[in-house]
Amino acid sequence: MRYTPILHSVSYAGVWPGQARLSLDSFFDKAAELGFKGLMLMAKRPHLSVLDYSVEDCARLREKIEARGLECRVIAGYNNFSADLEHPDVPHREMQIQHITELARRAQALGAGVVRIFTAYEHPALGPAGLAQMVAETIRECARRAADCGVAIGVQNHHDIAAGYESLADLIETVGEPNCRACFDAWAPALHGVDIVAAARRLAPITCHTTAADYQLRPRYRYQPSLVNYERQTPQVRAARMGEGFIDYRGFLSALTEGGYRGGVAYEMCSPLAGGGGVENLDRCARQFLDWLDKLG
Repeated sequence: MRYTPILHSVSYAGVWPGQARLSLDSFFDKAAELGFKGLMLMAKRPHLSVLDYSVEDCARLREKIEARGLECRVIAGYNNFSADLEHPDVPHREMQIQHITELARRAQALGAGVVRIFTAYEHPALGPAGLAQMVAETIRECARRAADCGVAIGVQNHHDIAAGYESLADLIETVGEPNCRACFDAWAPALHGVDIVAAARRLAPITCHTTAADYQLRPRYRYQPSLVNYERQTPQVRAARMGEGFIDYRGFLSALTEGGYRGGVAYEMCSPLAGGGGVENLDRCARQFLDWLDKLG
């Protein structure tokens, strides 16, 4: 299968030290110049913030995108449903539901079919069961509101709640809305040390989008003078060019496809890369992704 290559605008958003920052218009030009077909737009400043782009603005952005031979596939939301749980008098969940609803309206105007969301980080104000219930209820309301726009809510396996692939499947089943699906990525289960091919087979029927980035592990040690030895620490993860990391993307994507996945594959550069964050290096990594993806097809 040939996968549609999608470029996540976070890759040129200046979100990590030394990373080049392009405006949205410049990012559209860059994606077209590199040879991508689809876009995933970061829904916060300096890119598609709801404070800066109205629904009408997004309709005009769609014209610019399509004039470059591109299409917007996904709007990438940034949320944490457990934020400020220690102050239940402040309606943070309502604020986030409204924000995600506004993203769905903008996705509709842009022609994007998916709003990517996160779940929640663990919080001492609620135990695991309470957090899972709260997250499911909140996502259910987001999905119902997004359905009015003809948009799917894609839950990424990123935050603590439902980071494990079995738990993500459980969460989406609990939400129980047909337009609530998974934005399932390989790097999380790979770092968890589980079988990512088995994970992809399990999640394929409910996956609407996947984002790729490759990583290398760097061992870390703490010296213990009394033992004249080193204590092993959690390894550091370092972003690498596609195909130069430890993640079995061939197996992962093949399993997704065999399970019925027909979406594209987005590429993101959202953490420091070898070679730095200059435009030349970002472009080089993006082109390597395209070459790597073409060889997989």
